Parts: sequence; structure tokens; C-alpha cells
Amino acid sequence: MNILTAVFAATALAVTAGYAQAKDLGPDEALKLRDAGTIQSFEKLNAAALAKHPNATVTDTELEQEYGKYVYQVELRDAKGVEWDVELDAVSGQVLKDHQDT
Repeated sequence: MNILTAVFAATALAVTAGYAQAKDLGPDEALKLRDAGTIQSFEKLNAAALAKHPNATVTDTELEQEYGKYVYQVELRDAKGVEWDVELDAVSGQVLKDHQDT
């Protein structure tokens, strides 16, 4: 029983450690980073996401710090009603992920 408990505890720690690597940044902190020139403007980042899905609309955005990088997440809805999640490097503007929301 002790081995099973240890395995369960180790698994739980590994799972929660992954979640601890991503930190949501609030609007005030995001604006400070933008104003300091640390990250690109939100307009520029939104435009990069919209370039992947022309005629879509932005439904939500979020800035996170993941593994020491600033990641800007944009949720889009295209003209057909399909939802997309686009993640960008907030410093460079490079698209990191672009996938259909399921």
C-alpha cells in the first residue's frame, strides 16, 4: 500500500508542477510589459492571429508567462462559426500554435 501511495503522490506532484509553470498575468501587469516594450502591442499581436484566420473576430485574449516566456493567447471565431486558439510569443509575435478549439 505504501508503494501505491508514493506512486499516486508522485503523479499528483508531476501533474500540478506542469500547471504551476503557467501564470496568468493581469491587465495591469500586461500593460506595464507593453509600455516597457518588453512585449509587442496587443493590436500587433491580434493582427498576427487574425492574419492566420482572415475575417475572424477576436473573442478573448490572455497573456501568460509559461516557462519564462510571455505567451499571448487569442481565441477567434471565423465566419463559419469555427473557434480557433492561436498562441503567440508576445515578445517576437511569432505564432507558436494555431489549432481549432474542440
